[in-house]
Amino acid sequence: MKLLGWWLMLVGSLRLASVWFGFFDIWALRLAVYSKATITEVHGRTFGVWTLLTCTLCYLCAFNLDNKPLYLATFLSFIYAFGHFLSEYLIYHTMAIGNLTTVGIFAGTSIILMLLQWNSHRPVKAKPQ
Repeated sequence: MKLLGWWLMLVGSLRLASVWFGFFDIWALRLAVYSKATITEVHGRTFGVWTLLTCTLCYLCAFNLDNKPLYLATFLSFIYAFGHFLSEYLIYHTMAIGNLTTVGIFAGTSIILMLLQWNSHRPVKAKPQ
């Protein structure tokens, strides 16, 4: 398995903790992510379901790196998540900079690794005979 596959497995596994927080420990979710907002149980479960979906994408993509549609969906999930958290910090002010930094490290590294992997698999055009 390539480095990206191992990375996606790590990220997917870490996301499982967020799924747990969303469903069973919203206080921890508030401290770890939305430290400047009021979080209800419904918010927590919604966050948990979204995170479970992105966790599933990470695992599936880790074992199917050559599946372009799955790869793109996984890549876009990191873009969307980072955009969401960036807007929560910059616009809605529901996150602290430390929480955004943690999310940014994982999302940013994932985006960079996926871009590098994508660019390394471009088909080479055959030279004319």
